[in-house]
Amino acid sequence: MSDALSPDAVHLGLDLGTQSARAVAVDGTGRLLGAASRPLTGHRAGVRHEQDPESWWSALAAACREALTGTDPRRVRDLAVDATSGTVLLTDPAGVPLTPGLMYDDRRADAYTGRVNTLGAPVWDRLGYRAMQPSWALPKLLWLLDHTDPPAGARLLHQADLITWRLAGHQVPSDTGHALKTGYDLIAERWPEAELDALGVPAGLLPGVVRPGTVLGTVCAAAAEATGIPAGTLITAGTTDGCAAQIGAGALAPGAWNSVLGTTLVLKGASPHLVRDPGGVVYCHRGPGGTWLPGGASSSGAGVLARRFPGARPADLDALTARAAATGSTAVVYPLAGPGGERFPFRAPDAVPFTLGEPSGEAEEFHACLLGTALVERLCLDYLDHLGAPVAGPLTFTGGGARNRYWTQLRADVLGRPARLPEQTESALGMAVLAATASGATLQDAAGSMVRPGAEVRPDPDRTARLLPVYLDFVDALARRGWLPPAVAGHARGKARP
Repeated sequence: MSDALSPDAVHLGLDLGTQSARAVAVDGTGRLLGAASRPLTGHRAGVRHEQDPESWWSALAAACREALTGTDPRRVRDLAVDATSGTVLLTDPAGVPLTPGLMYDDRRADAYTGRVNTLGAPVWDRLGYRAMQPSWALPKLLWLLDHTDPPAGARLLHQADLITWRLAGHQVPSDTGHALKTGYDLIAERWPEAELDALGVPAGLLPGVVRPGTVLGTVCAAAAEATGIPAGTLITAGTTDGCAAQIGAGALAPGAWNSVLGTTLVLKGASPHLVRDPGGVVYCHRGPGGTWLPGGASSSGAGVLARRFPGARPADLDALTARAAATGSTAVVYPLAGPGGERFPFRAPDAVPFTLGEPSGEAEEFHACLLGTALVERLCLDYLDHLGAPVAGPLTFTGGGARNRYWTQLRADVLGRPARLPEQTESALGMAVLAATASGATLQDAAGSMVRPGAEVRPDPDRTARLLPVYLDFVDALARRGWLPPAVAGHARGKARP
């Protein structure tokens, strides 16, 4: 019997985000033994967003050394790595970067998306997301090939692939989570060779691919010296940061959902079947045991606060929250985090912020932003239900927005359903949970042992009833503008009026 879920076993979770690299050491009961992070910086210019791939390794190595301080190396069993979805680079045959890392939101490959979606249409249709977006990895790969002169034997790596290569001392397979946006066929579990050949992707450029949780190898001596991770530690195939956060929240049962409220709102759930989306805004990752992990990322979220209240400090936001809670206002701001364009729960490149009602003063405007985000969240779940995804299971709230107690209660009231706030809410924890499967635990058992469910937020039925007309007005406003398809608007109205 494995002791992977005992206090004696230590599992490492490594997370590469946009702004930092983070490492956590967690025992088999979920007790945090050590954590550390190091900053990452990038370069933005117009549609471009890139980072130096070497900084990923140096930052993560330093974070690992600090996180493992004081931990008996004999207890460290395994690790897994998550990273941003759609971030890619080219390397030479030895894994030395030839290009910057084109980040998840880099849009310089817009002009390549039409060809990708024309030649790959049969595969993308079958996989349910119908069309790739310009920021996905395959259009960016075509851009890289046109703007570099890669040598024979060059490799396309996802962000996490560079780290696992350094850890193992040689190239190891990628995972299905990161490979999805590069065109990997999750149903056939292979690269679509005919379509990639038609797009001009050289044979041998793409990595092998395995499912998350597959053992890739062990930490080599050179990596052990750089990171402090004991040589011989098992390296487990990880996944994207969104899926890692979902695992860290324990949202793995069919119908369970994790709603991550950060700069933007991201929903990730579990389904027994592939969820296909004619609108192309929801796509599925592979889940454990034959399940699927549908999800979508909005362009709305807490970023609206930074846009509307620039320079506000945490103390200022706390004070605004208290004043907003006292207003009782039902004005609504459509909470785009950027200047325009929405991608979930509908796709509308021309969407722009708007306000319903007339908020009076700063506190009411702040409340309108909080309420608008909660309304978008409800519409996301209604859209998922419209697609046939199971949505009635447990709900968890994570992300920075979940730390605002009033906002969390408002979201539960708008949804009319309870939600849990896990004690630890980070992608790195999800990777520690996934890593534990390399030492003999199932993912469900590991999550049950290592994820602490935390407090429950229950909705106020009276307030839910009062806010329902506000939600319907919001749906109508989106439909009038032509952004929300009529069938989706009708479904949302039907769900609100049983």
